Amino acid sequence: MDATSPPLTTAMLPPQPTAPGAPGFLTTPPGSTVAPLRLIPPPAGGDEGGHVAMTTYIPESDEETTTTLITTTTITTVHTPVLCNNNVSEAEGYVESPDYAGATFYGGLDCTYSIRVYMGYGVEVQVQTLNLSKDDSLTVEGLGGDKPVVLANESLMVEGQVIRSPTNQVLIHFQSYHATAPSVFKFHYQAFLLSCGFPTRPVNGDVTVTDLHPGGAAAFKCDLGFHLQGEETLICLNVSRPRWSRTSPSCVAACGGAVRNASRGRIVAPEGPGGRGTNLTCRWLLEAPDGQRLHLHFERLALDEDNDRLVIRSGSSQLSPLIYDSDMDDVPERGLLSDAQSLFLELVSESPSAPLILGLRYEAFDEDRCYEPFLAHGNFSTSDPLYRVGAQVEFACSAGYVLEQGPATIECVDPSDPHWNESEPTCKALCGGELSDPAGVVLSPDWPQSYGKGQDCVWNIRVQEEKRVLLDVEILNIRKSDVLTVLDGEDLTGRVLGQYMGAHPRFRLYSSASAATLQFQSDPSDPLFGLSQGFLIRFSEVPRNDTCPELPEVEFGWRTASHAAAIRGTVLTYQCEPGYDIVGSDILTCQWDLAWSNSPPTCQKIVNCADPGEIANGKRSVSDRRFSIGSHVQYFCHEGYVVEGSSTLTCYNRDTGTPKWSDRVPKCVLKYEPCLNPGVPENGYQTLYKHHYQAGESLRFFCYEGFELIGEVTITCIPGHPSQWTSQPPLCKVTQTTDPSHQMEGGNIALAIFLPIILVILLIGGIYVYYTKFQGKSLFGFAFSSSHSYRPITVESDFNNPLYEAGDTREYEVSI
Repeated sequence: MDATSPPLTTAMLPPQPTAPGAPGFLTTPPGSTVAPLRLIPPPAGGDEGGHVAMTTYIPESDEETTTTLITTTTITTVHTPVLCNNNVSEAEGYVESPDYAGATFYGGLDCTYSIRVYMGYGVEVQVQTLNLSKDDSLTVEGLGGDKPVVLANESLMVEGQVIRSPTNQVLIHFQSYHATAPSVFKFHYQAFLLSCGFPTRPVNGDVTVTDLHPGGAAAFKCDLGFHLQGEETLICLNVSRPRWSRTSPSCVAACGGAVRNASRGRIVAPEGPGGRGTNLTCRWLLEAPDGQRLHLHFERLALDEDNDRLVIRSGSSQLSPLIYDSDMDDVPERGLLSDAQSLFLELVSESPSAPLILGLRYEAFDEDRCYEPFLAHGNFSTSDPLYRVGAQVEFACSAGYVLEQGPATIECVDPSDPHWNESEPTCKALCGGELSDPAGVVLSPDWPQSYGKGQDCVWNIRVQEEKRVLLDVEILNIRKSDVLTVLDGEDLTGRVLGQYMGAHPRFRLYSSASAATLQFQSDPSDPLFGLSQGFLIRFSEVPRNDTCPELPEVEFGWRTASHAAAIRGTVLTYQCEPGYDIVGSDILTCQWDLAWSNSPPTCQKIVNCADPGEIANGKRSVSDRRFSIGSHVQYFCHEGYVVEGSSTLTCYNRDTGTPKWSDRVPKCVLKYEPCLNPGVPENGYQTLYKHHYQAGESLRFFCYEGFELIGEVTITCIPGHPSQWTSQPPLCKVTQTTDPSHQMEGGNIALAIFLPIILVILLIGGIYVYYTKFQGKSLFGFAFSSSHSYRPITVESDFNNPLYEAGDTREYEVSI
C-alpha cells in the first residue's frame, strides 16, 4: 500500500504560560490614598506534557503493521517575583500592602513605593498596621541625599512608630517570599517643613539668623580684635536636604598688622599654626588720626615669664622709645598713653609652658581731653560725653560682677595735661550670691580669668512665684576634678537637676518652681591644677507650662515620641542610622518638673569592629587593639589542634551598616587521623560509603532481605592516634528456616481456641431450626404469616398475562 508517512516525531507543545503581568506605576486615587494593589497571580508552574500518536505503514506482502509513538515534552516554568510599584507625590496619603484576594504567588512579591514631596519638605511616615511574615523584608529609605539612608527596617519597626526623612524623598521596599499568607502593612505619610540646623556660633564672635527654613540667612560677626575668616552671610538652600550655602566662618586673631586711623579696637593673642605652645612673633602698629593720641588699656594679660615677652613703644618702629617691657615692668593699672600719634607692639612667645593670655583695648583721643574710660563687664555714665576737664564718670558692673580695685567715680583733671584722677575700677565675678532679678548671669569666679583652687560658691536664684527659672548654660568648661551642681529649689537640699564635670556643649535646664540653686566646688589639692575657661550661665524667668522644652533634631539619627506634645510622661526614643552609634541616653522622659531626664544623645560614626574574642585551645594576634577598619586578627591553635574556619579575620567598612568582620571566629579542634572505611559486609550495605571518616562520625550497616545482621548496627570513629572504630563491622548471615514442630504447636493452639466456638454456633443453629420448622413457633416470640410458595416466572407465559399488562398490583404479607 502506497501512503505518505508523516514525520517520524512531532512535538505538540501545550500553550506557553503567560508571564506574570506587572501592574506598573499606579495612579493615586482620590483622597491621596494609595489603594491596595489587587494582583493577578501568574499561572501555576510545573511540568506539562503532550503526546502525539503516529502511524507508519510498511508494505510487506499482505500484512499491515501499526506503530504508535508517544512523545512527551516537559516544560518547566521558572517563577519570578511579581512586581508591584507605585509613585506618589501628594503632600499626604497612605501606602498599603497589595490586596492579594486569595491569590497564590509562587515567585513571591517585590514592591517599591516611592514618595516625593516638594523641595524643602520632608516625609513623615507613621506605621499604622504591621503584620509581617517570617523572612519577609520591609525597609524605609531616605533618598535625595549623597547616598540612600536606611531609616527603618522590619527589625526596627513597630506599630505607632513615626519615621522622619531628612529629605523630600522616601522609598518603601517590600519583599515577600511566601506564596500564601503574605504580609500586611499600612503607612500614613505627610509632608513637613524641613529646616537647616542652627549654624555654629564662631568662638569670639556671634551669629544672627533670620529663619532656619529654606531662604533664611545667617549673618556672622566677630568681637573686637578678631576678623572673620569665611563667608559673612550664609543662606539656607532649598534642596532635598536643606543645608547652609557654606560652612560657618571662624573668628581669628591676627598675629600682627597695621591699623591706620585707629579710633577704637582690641588686640588679642593669636593661635599659632599648631595651637597654643608654638613659637610666635607678632608686631602691631597702631596709628591714630592726626592731632590725636592713643590710650592702651590692659584687659587681660598672662605671660610665661621665662618664654613670653611683650614690648610696647611710643612710636612707629622698633627704635621708638620704650614705654613698657613685660620682663621689667608691672602691668599698669591706668594703662599706657602714647607720646605721639603711634604705638608699636611686639609679642614674642617661645614654646610657653602655660597658656598665653593677652587682651588689650585701645582708643584714640584729643590731646586737650581725657581718654574714654573702659570697664570690662560693666558700664558707666558721664557728665560730659567729650571727656573734657571737669567731666565725671560713674561706673557700675554687670549682673554677676562686683566692683573692685578702684573707685566708683573718677574725674578728668589738670587742663595742662588732662588725665583721670584715678584709674578705672574692675568688675570681678562673684563667688556665690543672692540673685532675684528677672534675668541675669552666673559666672565662674574671676571670670573671664581662670578660677582658682579651693573655691566653694553657692548662688541662690529666685524669680516671681508664678514663674520658673530657665538656666541657659552657654559655656561650661571646668576641670574634671571640679564639680558644678544644679539643684531644684532655694537651698542645697533640693532635688539635683544635674551634676557636671569637665567640658559640655550648650544645654538648658528648668526649675519646677520659682527657685534654683547652683553650687561650684574646685579641688583644693589638685596637683595638676591648670588654667580653665570656667562657666557662663544665663538665667531668666519663664512662664510655667505643661510641656517640656523643644529639643533639637539629632544628626545622623531620628527620634520617636510617645505623644504628639511633650507633656509630662512623654518618652522620646532616639535611634541612629546604620553605621552610627548612639552616645548618651537613647531614652528621654519629660519629668514632672517639665525638664527632660537627660541631655539629647548624639550619633557618632562607628569606625571599629566589635572585639571578636579569644578562642579556646588557641591564641590570637591583632594588628590594632581598637579593631579599627582594615585591622586584622589572626588565630593560631595549640599543638594537637587545627583551625576550623578562617584563620584571619579582617574588619571592613559597610556604607549602610556598622563595620563587620570578614568571617566567623574559627575554632580549634583536636587534630586526629581519620578512620578508614572498614568495608562492606557480604550480603549487606552501608548508609554512606566514603574512604575516610573523621573522629566522631558514625557508620550504619544493613543486610539484604533473607539475611540477619550479627554484630553492632552502628559503629563510631573514636579519636586517637590513630583513630579507631568502636567495634568490628557486623556480618550478614542467612536467616534460619522455621522448625516444623513449632508450626504444629501453633496449629494446636488455634484449634483449641476456635473448636469450642464452632460447636456453640452449631448448637444454637440446631435449636433455632427445631423450633421454627417442627414446632411452628417463633424462637423469639414474634408471629409471622404463612409464606407462599412461588414458581419461577417465565417470560413467555407470565409477562404476557393481562394482569401485568393492566398494571395490576397485589400485596403479599411475608413471614420470615
